[in-house]
Amino acid sequence: MTSLSPATPWQAHSRTTANHPAINLSTPDFMTQSPQKKSKRFPSFTLNSTAKPSPPPLVVVGSANADIYVEIDRLPKEGETISATTGQTLAGGKGANQAVCGGMLSYPTYFVGRVGNDAHGKLIIDALVGGGVVVDYVEEVGEVPTGHAVVMLQSGGQNSIIIVGGANMCGWGQSLGDGDLEVVKSAGIVLLQREIPDGINVQVAKAARSAGVPVILDAGGMDASVPVELLRHVDILSPNESELARLTGMPTETFEQISLAVAECHKLGVKEVLVKLGGRGSVLFSEGKEPIKQGIIAAEKVLDTTGAGDTFTAAYAVAFVEGKSKAECLRFAAAAASLCVQVKGAIPSMPRRKAVLDLLQSI
Repeated sequence: MTSLSPATPWQAHSRTTANHPAINLSTPDFMTQSPQKKSKRFPSFTLNSTAKPSPPPLVVVGSANADIYVEIDRLPKEGETISATTGQTLAGGKGANQAVCGGMLSYPTYFVGRVGNDAHGKLIIDALVGGGVVVDYVEEVGEVPTGHAVVMLQSGGQNSIIIVGGANMCGWGQSLGDGDLEVVKSAGIVLLQREIPDGINVQVAKAARSAGVPVILDAGGMDASVPVELLRHVDILSPNESELARLTGMPTETFEQISLAVAECHKLGVKEVLVKLGGRGSVLFSEGKEPIKQGIIAAEKVLDTTGAGDTFTAAYAVAFVEGKSKAECLRFAAAAASLCVQVKGAIPSMPRRKAVLDLLQSI
């Protein structure tokens, strides 16, 4: 390969790094900002002179799509035409999903992305702002359309997705501007995915590493090897079992096989691998330490699994930057994902912080 049981009660902790002061972990007094044209300066995290300073933000650099949903009883066979029971267009994309999840969990969240100058772009901007995300670093590009995806939702909540990259892949140019890099370096944590060019992810990961900012790379998106240069600048790699198999070329059907595949990731420089196992829960592998397992928190009814992985990753990131233990991070993420699958759509299903905390207290 050339590139690649219930935890302790939910309590506040403080986290101090070389670059960021300890964070007040009560629910932040976070208010959304109005959408505005991208500026090449770092906006203040306080909205007025009397507001409490917000903690260093969750910064998501990634994709934004218009998700075209069709609900079907089954996938069509080759050459077959079938009818959908319903259809609608909703805001989505792995990056936008994770950003809105951060905002809905009441953590200050910035999104750095590209959309087209079209109706789908406006749909996404509105959804981000509605989810409490600061959109100063979302740039409209006129040459290409907003990215979109066709989501085929089957009975039982399972889905199949086809992505058209659009502005996500063609709207970045060769390098990020100073403003984008500045907000990355000022973050508390950075989230990346693989629905934008690898070269952009590498630039972001290097900038974050230079500033001592932790980076989580969600392995979902591009069906291709992850560049070794990117892996070496990522703190946590977060694949599901099929993505882990694709990245390593190794089977991942059993826990032993997953452990061996994770060991290959460690050899490439990734210290921690957070594997999402769907109905089997999740496992955090830290190099040289015992894995930490987290079972699912059962949902009352599974309506749509779209966005569940993004919810899990973003919720883990929020808990991490708030200073929770790794076991608490996993449990918080599992609760958020459980709430996500009970609502249709990706961004519409992102849970509020209170709902997650209420669920954790009830189990």
